[in-house]
Amino acid sequence: MDEKTEDKWQPYRKAQPRESPPELIVPNAIPTDDRIWVPVEENVWFRPLLMCVSRGYWMNLLKVRKSGVLSRHRHPLPVHGFVLKGEWRYLEHDWVATEGGYVYEAPGETHTLVVDKHVEEMITLFQVNGAMIYVDPDGNTVGYDDVFTRIDKCRAHYSKNGLGEDYIDQFIR
Repeated sequence: MDEKTEDKWQPYRKAQPRESPPELIVPNAIPTDDRIWVPVEENVWFRPLLMCVSRGYWMNLLKVRKSGVLSRHRHPLPVHGFVLKGEWRYLEHDWVATEGGYVYEAPGETHTLVVDKHVEEMITLFQVNGAMIYVDPDGNTVGYDDVFTRIDKCRAHYSKNGLGEDYIDQFIR
């Protein structure tokens, strides 16, 4: 091996920035322990992967084991989704997000998430920036979620199911 090729295989020799938070590695992102899934409503759960309090976003898996309307909401910032299993759609659009598909949701858009009857289970990876603002059909705000309300929901759930309220801390950056 020549010196240039050998150098390529050397790890970075300097210290990482002192202020940089630690990396986050989540083995078994789709967990085998069902207690990790935080209930949203009957047959709907989310699994936190990253709760970024310094930037106001969160990464999570959304799992649905029923058909029906989940929520009508809008986002002030972009949302990214990648469908791992099943499919879903929005009442306001004519497309369907299918397994293996990527979805970009533009800031300001209001949409209503639906899982159709033929879908046994849907799991989608979402990066939600800012907030989910829940609205009625006329756009009046009826509630919201942000990274902090999601953390609170996780703490309450994990406190009740034996994992402990601090279980969520490992996902906070």
